[in-house]
Amino acid sequence: MSVFVGVDVAKKSFDIAIPLPNGKMRTKAKLSNDPGGFRQFSDWLERHAEPGAWIVMEATGIYHEALAEHCHNQGYRVCILNPAVIAKFADVELRRVKTDKADAKVIAAYGQQKAVSLRQWEPEPPAQRRLRALVRRLDDLKEMRQMEQNRLDVALDAVQQSIQDVIGHINEELEKTRKAIEQTIDDDPDLRKRRELITSIDGLGDTTATLLLAELGDPLKYQSPSAIVAFSGLNPVVQQSGEFIGKSTISRTGASRLRAGLWMSGTVSIRHNPVVKELAERLSSRHKAYKQIVCAAMRKLLHLVYGVVKSGIPFDPKIPLAG
Repeated sequence: MSVFVGVDVAKKSFDIAIPLPNGKMRTKAKLSNDPGGFRQFSDWLERHAEPGAWIVMEATGIYHEALAEHCHNQGYRVCILNPAVIAKFADVELRRVKTDKADAKVIAAYGQQKAVSLRQWEPEPPAQRRLRALVRRLDDLKEMRQMEQNRLDVALDAVQQSIQDVIGHINEELEKTRKAIEQTIDDDPDLRKRRELITSIDGLGDTTATLLLAELGDPLKYQSPSAIVAFSGLNPVVQQSGEFIGKSTISRTGASRLRAGLWMSGTVSIRHNPVVKELAERLSSRHKAYKQIVCAAMRKLLHLVYGVVKSGIPFDPKIPLAG
């Protein structure tokens, strides 16, 4: 019988829990999220787990990555879950206490109950991790430039030159980062091929394709297009209680950078992508709100991305329309 270890990871620490035969949990709290804590975790696993045990954790930005890679290198099976999956499971389980220790227990319980659906995680290729880091750095630099520009708009003469110098330096870094992004994609055959396929979709240009490459990684590592939609936080959620049915919204749990970056592509595709345009017209005839239509367009684009990457064939609007 497999052993399932639940891990709740934060920026500086992580908690662990493992189900016991008597229905209780063995736990350990506040291990440091660094190599020292990883060694403590390995010692704990040697005493309380078995070779090849499942280590189950949530995706928490970048905070889980080093620990996940450490566990993988130690020979354990690692599963990384969308936090929305654990949150839904916790609601079903009527969890009443919201603490890190309780979260580790819930994650362990999920692993034990959903063993057949766990998917083993593999570390991403170095080029993929480099691309994600560069794309996120580019976003940070853009934000920094906007902040300095806002200061410049209201600054006194005495500090305007200083602010302009900072903006100039940021612009130089932006250009260097953009070139590094392009080089990273051009030098990697897989990334380069995916970019070509994604940009064949009407409404998705180089900027959005780069964002998709950085934040999604390989689309085929997801079980289905719906899994990508859920990862992006674009999956519909219906508010329902008894006979009352409220408004349908999106979960907003997942890759917020990806979701924000897709908004403009969603609006563009409504006008220029025949598949998305047909969807938008159908939803408009049912009097759906504009935001709902754009979110549906974003979901459709993610389905198309999955389709072109899986088939290896550039986008052809006649194929989806025929289906």
